[in-house]
Amino acid sequence: MKTAAEILAAFDNIRRAQNAGVYAPHKPLLILLALARVQRGEPRLVDFNDIEGPLKRLLVEFGRSGSANTRHLPFWHLRSDGQGAIWKLSGPRELLARPAATAPNLGELRLNHVRGGFPIAVDKALREQPGLLEAVAAQVMDAAFPETLHADIAAAVGLSLDRSTIIMAGERTAPAYVQSEHRHRDPGFRERVLRAYEYRCCVCGFDLRIGQVSAGLEAAHIQWHNVGGPDVEPNGLSLCSLHHKLFDLGAFTVEPSEFRVVFSQQAIGSQRGRDGELRHHGRPILPPQQRDMLPAPQYLGWNFKNVFKTPARRVGG
Repeated sequence: MKTAAEILAAFDNIRRAQNAGVYAPHKPLLILLALARVQRGEPRLVDFNDIEGPLKRLLVEFGRSGSANTRHLPFWHLRSDGQGAIWKLSGPRELLARPAATAPNLGELRLNHVRGGFPIAVDKALREQPGLLEAVAAQVMDAAFPETLHADIAAAVGLSLDRSTIIMAGERTAPAYVQSEHRHRDPGFRERVLRAYEYRCCVCGFDLRIGQVSAGLEAAHIQWHNVGGPDVEPNGLSLCSLHHKLFDLGAFTVEPSEFRVVFSQQAIGSQRGRDGELRHHGRPILPPQQRDMLPAPQYLGWNFKNVFKTPARRVGG
């Protein structure tokens, strides 16, 4: 059986476009779906026809606009990561013999009932080593998504994450478990961003304090930290927890000329929603203390391209 350290290292090294600053959630979401199946005791291999629908829904909700159109690619390409250490396919020999770069289309995967899943040794370890599955899931989510989305993604894939079990698994494998290349966060980022915006949400002005402690106020990365976004003020927004969540879901972004809040046409609410969150549409953010702390165009551009759910609502006339 593979050790926990070997398995964690394999999942830590999946090839992702994030290395180039591009948000590509396809492989992480497929892995999380497969982990949830293992956790529920379902068979090791799953027919593409059975996982296509759930993966499409996840990509619509948590991916870039249009991500769902390429939902078949991670099912095929994941098999080449780590020389087959993570994902195996079963199907017609002539189809599987294609070069890794020559992916079948949606119709071919459906018609040939290609099945995919973790290799036997990995599947066995995930089922039998306490806490390992949860540790892998936590590692994948930490590498691919901001923390604001973790609980929603886990619920959407049907994955139960017991943090106490994850800690136990980490203790068994630490300190030799994995030398991750993930970037460390700057602990001063939050304080600098909140101070820049005078400890208020730059969208709604929320500034409640309990004594000297700001309540429910967070420093949001415009370009996410896990995809190369730096811990600097021009890549940060001071947001209340609600607007941080909406921002990371792509419900709104900030346009780079007049720094106005722009909501997605996909953000739809009742009259209460229109009187509440959508009333901020078209309004400029509350600015930081200094002009050089304003959101930088390159980070806003990244957010619009990778996170914001297009199309945008019209601003003004």
